[in-house]
Amino acid sequence: AWIERAIRILAQLLLPLILLLCSLLARGVLDRFGFASVDLLNPFVHATTAWLIYRLVAGLTHNRFWLRLAAVLAFGMAALQSFGLLEPTLDFLSSASFAIGKSKLSILDLVNGVFILFLLLWMSSLLGSAGETRIRELSNLPPSLQVLLAKIIRVFLIFISFLVAMSTIGLDLSSFALLGGAIGVGIGFGLQKVVSNLVSGLILLLDRSIKPGDVIEIDDTYGWINSLRARYASIITRDGKEHLIPNEDLITNRVVNWSFSDKNIRVRVPVGISYESDPRQAMQLCVDAALSSGRVLNDPEPRCLVRGFGDNSVDLELRFWINDPSNGVGNARSEVLLSIWDRFQEAGISIPFPQRDLHLRSVPEGFGVSL
Repeated sequence: AWIERAIRILAQLLLPLILLLCSLLARGVLDRFGFASVDLLNPFVHATTAWLIYRLVAGLTHNRFWLRLAAVLAFGMAALQSFGLLEPTLDFLSSASFAIGKSKLSILDLVNGVFILFLLLWMSSLLGSAGETRIRELSNLPPSLQVLLAKIIRVFLIFISFLVAMSTIGLDLSSFALLGGAIGVGIGFGLQKVVSNLVSGLILLLDRSIKPGDVIEIDDTYGWINSLRARYASIITRDGKEHLIPNEDLITNRVVNWSFSDKNIRVRVPVGISYESDPRQAMQLCVDAALSSGRVLNDPEPRCLVRGFGDNSVDLELRFWINDPSNGVGNARSEVLLSIWDRFQEAGISIPFPQRDLHLRSVPEGFGVSL
């Protein structure tokens, strides 16, 4: 994969690289023979160099932010260099300085620091994605531990990026102690929910009560967990809808985890038969119908019980177990009900339905004739 990507990047760089080499060669030849118009090629050389840098960044990332930043920096510096304004601009930015604590920084230092920070964050993103892919290949680690390790790696890389960027421009890190305290107070008052969701996400990953792939039910939402993020959990329902549930809700609210210990769940199917039918035969047919389904487990075996004698029917209840709730519970129940219907039809067992008798206290004259 890395070889294919390197070949693809080189293919993208081929055209601007050829143009740059040709322009440099032409400028060298013109300069060798003393042509005065050699400087006319400089803007083309600068623009081609900027294009080469942009294509290199485009080959490494498809993020629009990084592409726009690379375009602004590369072509902006090329334009300044072409008009002879790059050196004066750098001198001006270097002369304008300000103090942060014990450190004295120029605007150029700040620009360099921001550029280095963006570069380090981009590299951290690549390393974090590569590390996350490698962690997901470790099948012996639980999914929740995989997510936790990936988050720790990303946070660590981002933290190191900030430290390296500030140290590179000579910034005294001790001057940020007071600022860090103020930020902490601001977080405590203004970002309570955000911090609560972050902490709740870490708790969920550590205690493994909810992990990717679990089938859960919270309030009116039923589905399986697609992923656990820093702020929310992604839950996909049987309708294909993806709900983003805040991590705090998963901690504070009552959650039904259908696959916490194992994925076995029991399904109850009420069935009614007429009083003229044999209940023992009907119960056996219900069990046979459940066993005929490929999703119903043989152990524990299905059972059918008499729940009571209703107004219109003998009330039975079929109970069976499945171990794949993520594939849907309703369709498993529907499959068994259809099988029960077919077996009842073959055995002549009727399923009663409410009937009403109409008693007429008085009949208009000629009513019976019209009927």
